[in-house]
Amino acid sequence: MTEQSVPIAVRRGLLLRNRWLLARRAVQFATLTLFLLGPWYGIWWVKGNLASSTILDVLSLTDPMILVQSLGAGHVPLTTAVTGALIVLMFYLAIGGRVYCSWVCPINVVTDAAHWLRARLGLGPGWQPRRALRNWILAMTLVVSALTGTIAWELINPITYLHRGLVFGLGMAWLLVLAVFLFDLLVSRRGWCSHLCPVGAFYGALGRASLVRVNARERHACTDCGDCYRACPEPHVLVPALKPRTTTASVVIASGDCTNCGRCIDVCGEDVLHFGTRYSKRVSEMSPPRV
Repeated sequence: MTEQSVPIAVRRGLLLRNRWLLARRAVQFATLTLFLLGPWYGIWWVKGNLASSTILDVLSLTDPMILVQSLGAGHVPLTTAVTGALIVLMFYLAIGGRVYCSWVCPINVVTDAAHWLRARLGLGPGWQPRRALRNWILAMTLVVSALTGTIAWELINPITYLHRGLVFGLGMAWLLVLAVFLFDLLVSRRGWCSHLCPVGAFYGALGRASLVRVNARERHACTDCGDCYRACPEPHVLVPALKPRTTTASVVIASGDCTNCGRCIDVCGEDVLHFGTRYSKRVSEMSPPRV
């Protein structure tokens, strides 16, 4: 067998075939570690959690979704909270809204583990509700915040419960995290992140306007192996760019549902997919297909 006949994904080696996955895990665990250095070791480089935090006692950051709920609840936010939310908002508008879901959120590690185990057990897709359901749940969290005067989602947010569990030890905090794992394992494949989580819905709305995008600039080399669809947590986002109705359609994966996780890039044996921008050229404007 010649080197050229071996798929690119194999020639890359194990590390390169999982480079974006490993990068995501490094970012997720590093972010979580920064928050835990204070309560665990007294090193307060970062205080708070992903909802609201202060870095080196200088820079305050606020989750924009928390700010929206706070405003809906009738609270008057501090200037630092508004400024911090705007900083976070601009960051995710640049790199992709649901980058939060795949690169930052620690619950992603839990749901990915459930998906891995579900695949090993050979379980089917299970219950697959409409994706719009998470948008309705997002709307309900805003309504409940307005009616109760509370930041409603934080009362049941699995991310917050996970932080509490890691800081204060095992207890009720872990039950919600375990429920998310079991839901994805036994009830619905990719159910929590893809169908229920209102945070994903919120950042997905931001993602529609984001700058950084995965694109299929080499789609003429696609062999229809299906590896990218199997690896992608939101496989429907790949279709318009990979299998467009016209040959001149954009190569950009434009859906806000895309998490920019990079798994489709990792597993593609023909090097079809790449990170780029929303302004990536159309196929007709690029060089001819490789021979």
